[in-house]
Amino acid sequence: MQQRTLGAGGPTISAIGLGCMGMSEFYGASDDEQSLATLERALELGINLFDTADTYGFGHNESLLGRFLKQGGPARRPQVVIASKFGIVRQPGAYERRIDNTPAYIQSACEASLRRLGVETIDLYYCHRRNPEVPIEDMVGALADLVAAGKVRQIGLSEVSPETLRRAHAVHPVAAVQSEYSLWSRDAESAMLPACAELGVSFVAYSPLGRAFLTGAVHGEELAEGDFRKHNPRFIGEAERINRQLVDELGSFAAARGLTNAQVALTWLLGKHPHVIPIPGTRRIAYLEQNARAAELTLSAAELAELDRMFAVERVAGARYPEAGMVGIE
Repeated sequence: MQQRTLGAGGPTISAIGLGCMGMSEFYGASDDEQSLATLERALELGINLFDTADTYGFGHNESLLGRFLKQGGPARRPQVVIASKFGIVRQPGAYERRIDNTPAYIQSACEASLRRLGVETIDLYYCHRRNPEVPIEDMVGALADLVAAGKVRQIGLSEVSPETLRRAHAVHPVAAVQSEYSLWSRDAESAMLPACAELGVSFVAYSPLGRAFLTGAVHGEELAEGDFRKHNPRFIGEAERINRQLVDELGSFAAARGLTNAQVALTWLLGKHPHVIPIPGTRRIAYLEQNARAAELTLSAAELAELDRMFAVERVAGARYPEAGMVGIE
């Protein structure tokens, strides 16, 4: 597995991580034993960055990762880099959320995450969403206190602006920014990716496969109840029809090279930026193995440019989240 560095002087991690959210919520029914087997296989493949959050399944996802760590015995913890997050507060059964960045909440949220994970230190602790009512200096100061206490190794931010990143980085080094980035979500290219490169900050790309739409295997009308994509603007009506045409083009590009859509989408990300770390999520070992192979593939400059043109921003239809999902995104 190709490797990259997490932040300036941070640990060596796999070039592709594993997003664990779907093992607990948002993408229909899941099975813990299947998820644990997928986590085991990921580690065998050399994937060592596992991404979770306290809000995924209302703590279930962190507890699941805690089981995975415990099953491997004392030797497993040093093999794994755990990234978790705080800040999104939801009620069971609801997608709507509020954002809490207060120092007191950060302290309590971290302690709860440590208990669920069964660890003494979280390797990378993100502010999941930003509340502008709390000065960024106060929020990062609280994270710096957790680092000083040995409860967190590195800090990160999610879905923030370059200005917020710079202000935060001036208080304490930020190891990573996590935001949506894929062939069909390219907002980060204009300012955030250059800012990260300048500051030595890794960019962790979530939903690098467009919530599986880019794979060609997902159709909005076939999604199960409880799958939040049923309400995502890009999966609905005319927007889905337009986006389906793009995915068909991607499929032809991939088939001509003996690759899957997912492999092309991930290889595109890795080939464009050396500080980008995609974290595709899956519960299934077969998809995990296909995704992992992308770390060993390359695309030429001409192929990267062709994909850039294929997924030009103006060709993609629909917002990337419903209105409630945009809360806390700068």
